[in-house]
Amino acid sequence: MAKKTLTLKWLFLGSLITNTGISFIWPLTTIYMHEYLGESLTISGIVLFFNSVAMMLGNLIGGRLFDRWSPYRTILTGIGLDVGTSLALIFWHGWPAYPLFLVLMGFGSGLVNTAINSFATLATSRRASYVFNVLYFMQNLGLVIGTLIVGYVLPLGIAYIFALAFVMFLLFFGVALGHFNIPKRPTAERVQAGKTNRKNPHLINIMLLLMTLFLTWVAYEQWQSNISTFMLSLGMNVRNYSFLWTFNAVLIVLGQPILTLFDDWLTAHLRLRLGVGFALFGTAFLILIPAHSYWMFVLAMGVLTLGEILALPSVATYVDMYTELAEKGRFQGYVQMFASAGRAVGPLAGALVIESVGYHPLFLALAIILYVSIAIFSWRAASVK
Repeated sequence: MAKKTLTLKWLFLGSLITNTGISFIWPLTTIYMHEYLGESLTISGIVLFFNSVAMMLGNLIGGRLFDRWSPYRTILTGIGLDVGTSLALIFWHGWPAYPLFLVLMGFGSGLVNTAINSFATLATSRRASYVFNVLYFMQNLGLVIGTLIVGYVLPLGIAYIFALAFVMFLLFFGVALGHFNIPKRPTAERVQAGKTNRKNPHLINIMLLLMTLFLTWVAYEQWQSNISTFMLSLGMNVRNYSFLWTFNAVLIVLGQPILTLFDDWLTAHLRLRLGVGFALFGTAFLILIPAHSYWMFVLAMGVLTLGEILALPSVATYVDMYTELAEKGRFQGYVQMFASAGRAVGPLAGALVIESVGYHPLFLALAIILYVSIAIFSWRAASVK
């Protein structure tokens, strides 16, 4: 029987569970393919690229299905794919089964991520900005929990990792099955809202913001890939690099709840929040240009993380604020899709620039691009009432 509304605690719990489950798998992809399956780093990169492309397709299709088919069936389909692929990986995790199931899981995760964000737009008990802030917190908390557990379980064998992921996805499927079945909006209401959306004066602003999000993820991926080699070239070690991500996680887990306390003010000044947040991303790269000592990398990561918790959850809030009811799922799909696209091309684009002109020109270029991008969005958004 359909429920009238989705209780937010189940949405937050679902986000925590699925992000914990996926974090059992994604950090090991390159290491597992290179060290265990004997594939080259290039092949690993290609597999990750196709995984990101599959996730983008899941984001795009998931938004359409949420609006035009059924929110409930959309999220169950996505979780079902994750359950099935993680179960298969317990038994078949060699080559080429592993990359094939990984790509299929990417598509399922794309459906799930878009559906979760789209369900957030239907919340009535809390402001959407609050919901997106808490979802972002749960996402990162899940990643912290998952990556911590992986270190202890991996020595037992890779099959145990996939079994843990399977249990988490199956648990989320049970939660969604029992608590995510809310009524679908009447067709007439959705069609009427869709007609209104075609005249949306904020559409250009939304696309400019999504482009800024894409560029930000291209930049962010440098931290998850090429900056590690930059630190090693300066005489630092892998432990130093790993600590930066521990620092990042701690700041998010501590900082996001504090920001949520000021949600009313931050929502009333949403463009300011976005502008400052994305500008901090650019500033983090400027700090890296003269960086030769470890404390400067810690400082840059601190600035980056503050920008992250200010800007990234706010993108979904802005898009929700300025889209019509009938197309909220589609546009939340775009938010996820542009982020996935940035993650897909970021490592390769950064590597090509580094090989051509070096690290410092890359850092400067990224800072300038981010500053210009957010300036264009802010100027255009301020002119539309």
